[in-house]
Amino acid sequence: MLASTQVETTLLALKIAFLVLLYLFIWRIVRSAARDLRLPQESMILGPQQAAAAGLIPVRQSRELGRLVVLASPALGEGDEIVLDTQSVTFGRGRTNDIPLAEDEYASTRHARVEPRRDGIWLEDIGSTNGTFVNGIRLTRERRLAPGDVVRIGETDLRFET
Repeated sequence: MLASTQVETTLLALKIAFLVLLYLFIWRIVRSAARDLRLPQESMILGPQQAAAAGLIPVRQSRELGRLVVLASPALGEGDEIVLDTQSVTFGRGRTNDIPLAEDEYASTRHARVEPRRDGIWLEDIGSTNGTFVNGIRLTRERRLAPGDVVRIGETDLRFET
């Protein structure tokens, strides 16, 4: 009977040791998780610039849809080319325009906009005083440009080419 009591005591001691080790293991897991929650986390979401820098998304190449060649202008150099891609371009005497015509006294502050669309390049007068002309005809509404069209904005003459 003494041997049976010693076996039971030994088994009880082993059970207690096992439970202590189990609780220590769980306590370490909780402590590690709590420490990780307190530390600042890095976001796994990348912004467009970060993704492009990492090479995850292709960098969009601007596609030339046409160009405007300067024929005559008090503000731009003769023969200069304005490349038209997927972005609209504004013309006028104001500094906020994409193509400023500060020296052109007949251009308005915001004179005209050239806008690429699916069906071509469109020209629009955006409230100018002296008007915008295509091939000598004053614009009354938006007009799609054709190759060879001559656009007049103030005293600036531009030819549209594809």
